[in-house]
Amino acid sequence: MGDEDGSVSDGKVVMFHYLLKNSEGEVLDSSDGADPLVYLHGAGNIVPGLEEELLGKTVGDKMSVIVPPEKAYGVRGGPGPQPVERSAFPADVELSAGMQFFAEAPDGSPLALWIVELSDDKVMVDANHPLAGVTLHFDVEITGLRDATDEEREHGHPHGPDGAAAHHD
Repeated sequence: MGDEDGSVSDGKVVMFHYLLKNSEGEVLDSSDGADPLVYLHGAGNIVPGLEEELLGKTVGDKMSVIVPPEKAYGVRGGPGPQPVERSAFPADVELSAGMQFFAEAPDGSPLALWIVELSDDKVMVDANHPLAGVTLHFDVEITGLRDATDEEREHGHPHGPDGAAAHHD
């Protein structure tokens, strides 16, 4: 289905399998046993350092890519983890370490925060992405490539492997 020739470039929907490790060799994430990751090249769907390395590659290409924090989730900054009263969160929401939520910054803009750890009455939150400051080691295999639809280009993300808009009930 779609255009299987050509190479990765802006406006292409790319499918790839990946294994992600840190510098210590711990596996952080993987598409093993799942569908390949699907993204729209040039739309900022994946970390910039990986997107740069995939440019010009074709279906069947396999590569190992090392992405420094500056081209991934950024360097760690700010004050680090901060305690928030558990009562500040909705009682009916199950909280877990690594969970992302949004708070309102002093200027009214949305501020992404991640839960670092939990106790009975305190929640430690951090404005740094859990992978901020981490050098990412990707093993990637490109499994599919096609032209994005006009709608996908407009929305800035793919609508599934074949371009059909996903319907969520």
